[in-house]
Amino acid sequence: MTALRIFSYLPNPRVFKAMIAAELCGASLEIVGDKPAKLAHWLWDYDARELSAHEQTADSPHARSSQRGFTGTLYKTDAFLASQPFGTVPCAFSPGGDVGIFESNSILRAVVRLSEQQHSLYGTDGYSASRVDSFLDASLVFAREAQVYLLGMSKMQQQTHARMASAYEFYMQGVENALQHTSHLVDNNLSIADIAFVCDLAQFLREGHYKDELDGSGFTLISDQALQQYPTALGHMLALSETPAFRKHMGTYLDWYRRQHDL
Repeated sequence: MTALRIFSYLPNPRVFKAMIAAELCGASLEIVGDKPAKLAHWLWDYDARELSAHEQTADSPHARSSQRGFTGTLYKTDAFLASQPFGTVPCAFSPGGDVGIFESNSILRAVVRLSEQQHSLYGTDGYSASRVDSFLDASLVFAREAQVYLLGMSKMQQQTHARMASAYEFYMQGVENALQHTSHLVDNNLSIADIAFVCDLAQFLREGHYKDELDGSGFTLISDQALQQYPTALGHMLALSETPAFRKHMGTYLDWYRRQHDL
């Protein structure tokens, strides 16, 4: 039985988290969505679907003003907003849509909790599970700053760049410190903390696509010296991204970064 239905723009590293975890723990997912530019033409609902042109009208009962990451009008059902109170994607639903789950790390947790297989992806006891949560909370803060930063590339502000640089340094130094003592973020076992780290950092590294724009505005790439500053953390991310479960779902997402840095 499908454990969760996920609705999102695709491809999306935030969804990669759940897909990788499901691959590793045997959970079954249903992924529904489209490219970011096309998702504005979908009905956001448990039974999400692409809308016909005549359904996309200002007087539609589902028409809503977009707030984050999208512009213009989006189409969301009342049931969607009842289950997804922040109205964002990615989002997940229990079978039938009775329970809505939001925030990518919460969806990630749900995947491994719903698995019927034995695994240690959420730690091996209450203490290690709580340490996993600590890293997931830290990655959420980092990812939030990264979202604001990446969405602001067209009109980069000094304050935005400085906040992102500070968040990046804090997060990466913490991961670097942790990996001086264990092979993975929690003990020596792969966990969802590692999965979230790989996917959130991979998404942030997209700043490299905007190098010319940043240069033109007088800013530098925040991650430009990652190999020298955080070699263990970056190496951990790149090594995991090449393992079968990660590679299957991330595909070529990081290939451009490897080419750019001759990795």
